[in-house]
Amino acid sequence: MKHAGPFVLALGLTAGCALKGDVRRVELQVEALRVERARADSQHVAAVDTVRALLATVQERLVAQQAYLVQLRGDVKTDLLAVQQQLVSVQELTGQSQQRLTELRGRLEEQARQPVPVLDTSRGGAAVPSGNPAGPGPEQMYDLAYQQYRASRYGTARQAFREFLRMFPTHERAPDALYFIGESFAGENTDSAAAVYQQVVKTYPTSPRAPSALYKLGYLAEQRGDKAAARTYYARVIAGYPRSPEANLARDKLQRLGR
Repeated sequence: MKHAGPFVLALGLTAGCALKGDVRRVELQVEALRVERARADSQHVAAVDTVRALLATVQERLVAQQAYLVQLRGDVKTDLLAVQQQLVSVQELTGQSQQRLTELRGRLEEQARQPVPVLDTSRGGAAVPSGNPAGPGPEQMYDLAYQQYRASRYGTARQAFREFLRMFPTHERAPDALYFIGESFAGENTDSAAAVYQQVVKTYPTSPRAPSALYKLGYLAEQRGDKAAARTYYARVIAGYPRSPEANLARDKLQRLGR
């Protein structure tokens, strides 16, 4: 029994050391778990922050898109209003053109009703009114139409020139009337202008307006980027009307375009 005491004491010391090691291992495991949990929490917080940032970005984009749609809707309404106003303006201009044409016809009819002075040899050659009214003269009709053109009332001028051509298709000013119909389209509808210029060349090939119309066809082709067609028209001016003023212009154009 005397020898058992040291053995028990040594056993107790060994057990105490073992218990302390277990405790230490447990503490280390707990610390590792705590660190791992902290890392996981940090990653979770970062993921949540990322999701929140994405949601905020999406929300901002949605707000911006909504604002853009509102602005677009307002712009569309504004454009529609502008188009409506332009239509009203066109209708007003059309009405004004029709009114001017009516006034023009009224003036011509009034002039037609006026008696034409004739010479009365019994009164020493004095002019006296004739009882037979004369119709509106072609020069008067042409001049009135040209005045409308010079005043930039192109719609009224076109109608007046067409009326002149209807009444006097063989008059010497007929090529001029047709040419100026094309000119009245030049700033509004180049396709219509080109069609009229073609008609000038076809209908009045011997008129001085023919080379002018051909040159304008070349110019319009050049403006729309069709250099081949432009060169063809300029060459036709030179070949068909070599002494015309337009021929010199066409030669300069061909040099710049390159043959």
